[in-house]
Amino acid sequence: MNICRVVGTVVSTNKDEKLVGMKLLVVRPLDPVTLEPDGKAMVAVDTVQAGKGEIVLTVGGSSARQTKMTQNVPVDAAIIGVVDSIEVEGKTTFRKTGTIPEPER
Repeated sequence: MNICRVVGTVVSTNKDEKLVGMKLLVVRPLDPVTLEPDGKAMVAVDTVQAGKGEIVLTVGGSSARQTKMTQNVPVDAAIIGVVDSIEVEGKTTFRKTGTIPEPER
């Protein structure tokens, strides 16, 4: 899995019939600590109704074809989750505003 930011959209009128009705988003991999771009942007099928600017989880290759929406569809990347928070080595590096806070420990 990769942590990415949604940076754009792709519109394709002519495409394989199995892709009709699927939302295609441009995502850019991020470093989980700094949240700085960490790789080339790619196109991913959105399976979770992500939006521009959101931080998301993506999978690639054969894993991208394991969701209910993408089974037997010619995709190489899929967005499978919207990230609420990221914690690395005990430090929170990202927290989405408007999420439910974690219970106190």
